[in-house]
Formats: sequence, structure tokens, C-alpha cells
Amino acid sequence: MLPLRLAAAATALLALAACSDPNQVGSVGVDWTGNDIAIEAVADPEVKGVVCHVAYFNRSLIDRLQQGNWFEDPSYSAIDCAASGPVTVGDINMSQGGEEIFKQSRSLIFKSLRVSRIYDRDNNALIYLAHARELQLGSGKMSLSVVTLNGVDVTWTRGAPAGAASQ
Repeated sequence: MLPLRLAAAATALLALAACSDPNQVGSVGVDWTGNDIAIEAVADPEVKGVVCHVAYFNRSLIDRLQQGNWFEDPSYSAIDCAASGPVTVGDINMSQGGEEIFKQSRSLIFKSLRVSRIYDRDNNALIYLAHARELQLGSGKMSLSVVTLNGVDVTWTRGAPAGAASQ
């Protein structure tokens, strides 16, 4: 029974390891067991000219075997976003809840890393929030980045919202 479980776990781990994201721009090894920090470029699909870089922890096979939690990575993440040129804001959700622009699984089933965008009307800025979503207990681990639109060449495809600085 135990060899069957180990074989199933090893197969699942290999499948997870084989999934590489084409947006990965770097990876930094952090210890001798093979744990690393992955860095991905995430483009906002509705805001051209803004790119976010998200960093998150990837556990190694050795660490997974030592810890016994084989199918899950930690919720820790960091995000930084910047305008990389002229900005074109498309059809974005202007509500206080904003909208999710990126999602990546961090466990076999129950946990994912999310990036949400919220528009701050009062400060004419885009807020990007990286956070984990878990089925149980949630996660208070989050990271925040703000791209101010003041002083940036911005085009609003649906017209600038009330209160936004006109360019």
C-alpha cells in the first residue's frame, strides 16, 4: 500500500514540476535542498503598458519529502508593477472589489496564487494585490503594488472616469 502511495505522489510531483510557465523570467535558489524563488512577468490583459513581476516560493522534492506536505507550496508572494511606456486602459472593472488578472495553482487542489487589480479613483492609480486563496482558513499573506497614472501618458478606451486626471 505504501509503495503505491509513494508512486502516485511521485507521479503527481513530476507532473507539477513539468508545468513551466513561459512568463518565468528568473529563479533564485535559496538553499541546498533545491527550494527556489520563481519570478514571473504578468501582463495586465486590460491595461496595456503595465507589467507586474510576481515572486513566489517553489518547494523542492527533498523539502516536500521532509515536510510530508507533498502537494502544496507556501502562500508567500511578492509583487511589483510599473508602467513600461504609454498606458492604454481597456474595459476594466471599476468596482471596489476590482478584478482578478492572474491565477496560478499552488497546491494540487485547494490553494492558488491570485493577482487582482483595483482602480483607485481618488488617487488615479491602479492597485495590484497578490494574495493566496485557500479553501479553508484563507491566508493573510499578501503583497501590494501601485501604479499611479498621474504624469503618465494614459489612453482610456472607454473614456477617462470622473475624477481621473486628463492627459
